[in-house]
Amino acid sequence: MKFLFTIYVTLLLAFFSFPGFSQELSQTIRGKVVDQISQLAMPGATIMILNTDPLVGEITDEYGEFKMKNVPIGQYTLRVSFVGYKDLILPNIQVNSGKEVVLQISLEEDITQIQEFVVNASDKDRTINDMVVVSGRTFSVEETRKFAAAVNDPARMAASFSGVVSTDDGNNNISIRGNSPNGLLWRMEGIEIPNPNHFVNPGTSGGGVSILSSQLLSNSDFLTGAFTAEYGNALSGVFDLNLRKGNNENQEFTIQAGFLGLDLAAEGPIAAGYRGSYLINYRYSTLSLLSKLGLPLGDFVTNFQDLSFNIFLPTSENSSITLFGFGGLSNQKSNAEQDSLTWESEGDRYSSKFLSNTGAAGIKYSQTLNPSNFLQTTLLVSGNTLGDKGSRLDNEYLYENRYDDHFSNSKITLSSVLNSKLSARSSLRSGMYLNQLFYNIHLNNYDEEQGHIITNANSKGNTQSIQAFSQWNYKASERLTFNLGLHYLQLLLNNSNSLEPRFSLAYELDEKQRLSFGYGLHSQVQPLGTYFAEKEVEGEIILPNKDLDLSKSHHFVLGYDRSLNPLLRMKIEAYYQHLFQIPIKEGVYETYSIINQQWSFATDPLINEGLGKNYGVELTLEQFTHNNLYFLLSTSLYNSQYKTQENVWRNTRYNGNLNVTFTGGKEFPLQKNRTLGVNIRGIYGGGLRTTPILLNQSIEKGETVLDDAKAFETQNPAYFRTDLRISLKRNKAKSTRTWALDIQNATNRKNIYGSYFEPMDSEIKTSFQAPLIPILSYRVEF
Repeated sequence: MKFLFTIYVTLLLAFFSFPGFSQELSQTIRGKVVDQISQLAMPGATIMILNTDPLVGEITDEYGEFKMKNVPIGQYTLRVSFVGYKDLILPNIQVNSGKEVVLQISLEEDITQIQEFVVNASDKDRTINDMVVVSGRTFSVEETRKFAAAVNDPARMAASFSGVVSTDDGNNNISIRGNSPNGLLWRMEGIEIPNPNHFVNPGTSGGGVSILSSQLLSNSDFLTGAFTAEYGNALSGVFDLNLRKGNNENQEFTIQAGFLGLDLAAEGPIAAGYRGSYLINYRYSTLSLLSKLGLPLGDFVTNFQDLSFNIFLPTSENSSITLFGFGGLSNQKSNAEQDSLTWESEGDRYSSKFLSNTGAAGIKYSQTLNPSNFLQTTLLVSGNTLGDKGSRLDNEYLYENRYDDHFSNSKITLSSVLNSKLSARSSLRSGMYLNQLFYNIHLNNYDEEQGHIITNANSKGNTQSIQAFSQWNYKASERLTFNLGLHYLQLLLNNSNSLEPRFSLAYELDEKQRLSFGYGLHSQVQPLGTYFAEKEVEGEIILPNKDLDLSKSHHFVLGYDRSLNPLLRMKIEAYYQHLFQIPIKEGVYETYSIINQQWSFATDPLINEGLGKNYGVELTLEQFTHNNLYFLLSTSLYNSQYKTQENVWRNTRYNGNLNVTFTGGKEFPLQKNRTLGVNIRGIYGGGLRTTPILLNQSIEKGETVLDDAKAFETQNPAYFRTDLRISLKRNKAKSTRTWALDIQNATNRKNIYGSYFEPMDSEIKTSFQAPLIPILSYRVEF
């Protein structure tokens, strides 16, 4: 491809265009050390840079803060110590010349206070949330940046983890352990947020591009099952995102330009001598540029922009206010071909306008009440507006309306969470979430049999939901830890509710091996539009789904992990999930279940009598970064099935049975403060399931007609994809510059997405997933 060759030449020219001198560059490492539960500052804690001669270190001041100046650029390991607390090892601290390294460090109290016990932060299966012991791991901002084809997107990055399958190259929807992508919960700063993506469809948890900038994210948690009691309204997984604070001493900036658009970030102190800070990021993009460069991304005019921020305002030594939020605007437009001689498919006759706008803004008050209690209260206002309107040119070149959907949802959420240290062995976390929901839903689609637009849903109003939880953590010994909790969820629209027990334990067999077990009952509110589906009965409009109950699932997880050496870890998890109260269509010949709903809302009458089951085993082998080399091998064997009143177990849409992902990379230090990075990701998985198409009935009706009696009996061919990322980083005095080329689907494999009926040819045709897509970017931090 000529275009791709041009990109390679550009990158090579950039490689050789830097000035030929070298100099000793350095930067500052600083941060704050606090107690893990109370968040109290820890004066007198020791921070050492290991493997330095002479040994470099600092001691925290009265505010728990430390600063190490003039640290040469490179990668370091820190050791943090405090009397009566477990030592903490922080590996792979990357020091670049462009930005200071600012760390927020939490230490866990040592219940023995006798023998030395080291917590190694390179164990990424251990989460930031200290009460999670199964099916969870930490991910870093660095991973969202350097994983091939992650392009700063947490959801695309998570496709490298065990149990996670990307359902469509064109968006970042992920299926976790065979569940629907719509079972995912997004949280930010401890509170639920709306789907934080551009180009989202109603009722979904993913989209085309993440709104969240990696500039704002700190290390965060990703959970795949048996969640602890504080997580509710989710069946498949949780992204628990943390925001980083801006630099409160120096102004810093980041500029990134590339094929995905322009990205600008700024951070710095609020005022001289004040420990508050701001961090703000703006991004603008027009993906249409890629199409103009010859890439086959369709004829849509596609644009998006977003803004995100985090403002930290200390109010005293033990309290603070944080203002945070994000907003994104995205739209797509396409126009019908005005000449029938150019029509090659039915889609050429359609004009469409799609918009997806999402935003959230919150204020959080955090206060350490005393050495044993830490309170965090948050008020969040959020909402989204989705619109999709399309029309079709008839043979007389007149437009016929075919669909006109509008969905807006807003929410006011108040949360309060109290962390209490009962003793060195025991802690309690309790909280509540109150939601005021507003909705405005209009779904109108063309009915081929009636020959006109019909209304599927039309409702406007408000309702409330309540969540409360309490969770107890008990360290019976240095080796044995228990977590016991309850979560309560209620939707006041129809008073559906669920009281959910949660339990987990972890037992350290020795310093290298750990066993873990987790159980949880989980529930989820149906997508709001489903409750307002309309049906006409004897001339009267009724809402048959308004009283639908919550969908529920029992999660069981058994895990074993072992350190093969200090840098290589193996982890095995087996799981079983029993889903029940799943909305299905009534009737012994019906095969529909909301489990398989991809997007939009189910607007047919449903009942809560469906079942589902997911079970499997996952193997993770991870080499943590050493000598600038890392790799992650994730293997999943699984089965995902569902049952309706038909009383037959069928494959779900997402039952691929097998998924293997290899992610790895290495950095090569070069002369003149340059570093070449090569990262690769390969994915091999069983194809997703589809339902056969009835050709004769489709020809007769003029649209795709599925053979529902054989629902999801067809499996797409195996999926294979290779992604490549090449980067070149250059540290200069007070700046860091990075060229990067991400090549998605580097082998240009035609992975099958599915089949559809083409009315113009009266044939069944195949649609494919995304082709090879190169994304070039240039980033400057200063």
